[in-house]
Amino acid sequence: MKRTLLLVLSFFTLTLSAQEISNYEKPPVFPKCSDKPVDSLANCFIKELRQFVYANFKTPNIVDQDNYQGDVYVLFEVTVEGTFKVVYTDATYNELKTAINDVFNKLPKITPATYNGRPIFKQYSYKLAIPITDPEEETESSQLEKIDEISSLEKQVKQEYDNLNKTIKPYEDKEYNSTLNVPFTHSSYSRFDRSMNLVGTNSHTASKPFMYNDVSKYYDVKAQKDALKKGSDSWWQQKLFDEHLVQLQGNNYWFTIDPIFDLQVGKDFEADFNSTYNNTRGFYVQGGLGKQLSFSASVYESQGRFAQYFNQYAESLKGFGPDPAIIPGRGIAKRFKTDSYDYPVAEAYLSYSPAKFINIQFGHGKNFIGDGYRSLLLGDVASPSPFLKLSTNFWKIKYTNTWMWLKDVRPEATQDKAFLTKYMANHYLSWNVSKRFNLGLFESVLWTNSNDRGFDINYLNPIIFYRAIEFETGQGAGNAIMGATAKYKFSDNVNVYGQFVLDEFSLGDIKGGEKSWKNKYGYQIGVKYYNAFKVDNLFLQFEYNRVRPYTYSHNTIVLNYGHNNQSMAHLWGANFSEAIVVGRYNYKRWFADAKLVFGSKGFDYNNGTDNSSYGGDIYRDYNERPFDTGVEVGQGIKANIFHAELQSGYLVNPVTNLKLFAYLSYRNFDPNATTVSTFKNDTLWLSFGLRTDLFNWYFDF
Repeated sequence: MKRTLLLVLSFFTLTLSAQEISNYEKPPVFPKCSDKPVDSLANCFIKELRQFVYANFKTPNIVDQDNYQGDVYVLFEVTVEGTFKVVYTDATYNELKTAINDVFNKLPKITPATYNGRPIFKQYSYKLAIPITDPEEETESSQLEKIDEISSLEKQVKQEYDNLNKTIKPYEDKEYNSTLNVPFTHSSYSRFDRSMNLVGTNSHTASKPFMYNDVSKYYDVKAQKDALKKGSDSWWQQKLFDEHLVQLQGNNYWFTIDPIFDLQVGKDFEADFNSTYNNTRGFYVQGGLGKQLSFSASVYESQGRFAQYFNQYAESLKGFGPDPAIIPGRGIAKRFKTDSYDYPVAEAYLSYSPAKFINIQFGHGKNFIGDGYRSLLLGDVASPSPFLKLSTNFWKIKYTNTWMWLKDVRPEATQDKAFLTKYMANHYLSWNVSKRFNLGLFESVLWTNSNDRGFDINYLNPIIFYRAIEFETGQGAGNAIMGATAKYKFSDNVNVYGQFVLDEFSLGDIKGGEKSWKNKYGYQIGVKYYNAFKVDNLFLQFEYNRVRPYTYSHNTIVLNYGHNNQSMAHLWGANFSEAIVVGRYNYKRWFADAKLVFGSKGFDYNNGTDNSSYGGDIYRDYNERPFDTGVEVGQGIKANIFHAELQSGYLVNPVTNLKLFAYLSYRNFDPNATTVSTFKNDTLWLSFGLRTDLFNWYFDF
């Protein structure tokens, strides 16, 4: 078997045996063999090599002590320069491998083999019997058995497939130091958020999702996972509780494969149907090729029926065509049975780091900018979309460029029954001004294929100001948005953060005090409290968001800040104010999350009498407004919204983030006027399930 292994491992093969020399070829020549006839050179080479090995090989003590009898195999070549190069060694003891390598390193430079007078390399296999014997005492035939020229390319390649199994290594949790993204869920990120926000760290926490090799600088992901392991000897228990279903590692590659589940059953106590459910099955693949290239893919096939208010909202997002709904955050849904939805989703990306300070990702998924629960700049509430992201990290700076391909699926935006494509480009610069204070600057622009310009190459420039490009391409050619973020660390356990988004700004109107519609902006302020009240792993968060009417909207049909009829920022769109309280706690594999949302939002009447836009629907033309001044947050039909959630459960598998959970939510929607789409309702929703938690799913509409 070992002899066969050496034959398989040879990379180059010659078809002549050591005893059969063509008229054009000569074997390597030791100095003592230089005067020998050509037909004796091969045997002379063998003899001199064996004598040299016998004279210089020192049997390791451990081999003598064990009275070991066996063989050492060596695959080597004589290069075109005449030097000896060991390709592979095989022995029972590592000490034997070292000893034989030391001998070959001492071999002198000789005359290389030649073909038609031109130097060539030759490759040989060599078997050394232990205990070693004097080659003078061996017959010529036994010597020839111990050193042979590698031959038969056909024999080697037929072993190639079987040889792959010999490169497999024990899996070493490669993902935790890779360029793969840590799946972005608020609950999972809260486990290491404190570590990345310690006073004095040079981390950048607004641009999400994070890569594992970014998080591992501040938080030992592997140690945390290992601490949760049950350590069972049973294969099925290891796979269920501690490991990936498939995990494979070889030379310069690794990958894992896991099933995806989101199996839920519940009840909306106010709905006119019996139960809610979700039935998601899929698979999740991640891996790496070398140290620089990583890949990930997740494919979901789902059917579901949700709480009544959620179903109604999904159907209000309906696009062009026969499909009845768009599941928020997921995608277009077909009808399943009579009152359910079928919504397939696929997400995938490649991550490549050509240098330590730069990473390039291309894929289909979501991105998020901000330190809060919500984002007013770029959120993850819309469906996944194609993206290209360039992240550059050096000194105290992290610079993130993201280009996205979005869809407007409304009937009025379709062309030849096809959804209209629009493009978005974002710049986000994060600067750690001090060890406590971080400042971020953001700009974004949307444009469409007006005048067949397609993806405008102007916006590929990673450092140019988009606002200037927007003016160069025409005032109606794009929609530019600017923003800023800030974070201050009061201590290791307390930090405050904020955002400001600016869509349009009229200083004169602000001074005039008339609350002009042109003042389209929003802001966020929040605070995080880690290990709250000295309780380890207790996380508390308070956040306030306020966005003025008509922010994110535009006067052209598609240049709104949205995708698949959903907002690319805050899921409420605009014309709202909101306060959020979040609490999270985990102990070993147990967890509990609670959330309270208090808010008010202005809606349009759309009753045939008043069809004006009051600034809450970002997809409407802001020129349809009823007035230019006196614009206030909550105008139109003002609805007070209260949403409370409680979720608790058990982390079944920390590696795959598979959770058993119970979910309870209460929602009260109380508008000051009643229309077909805005009416008072209360929802109490209880659900139980088993879920692979890989993304944020928002139900607080």
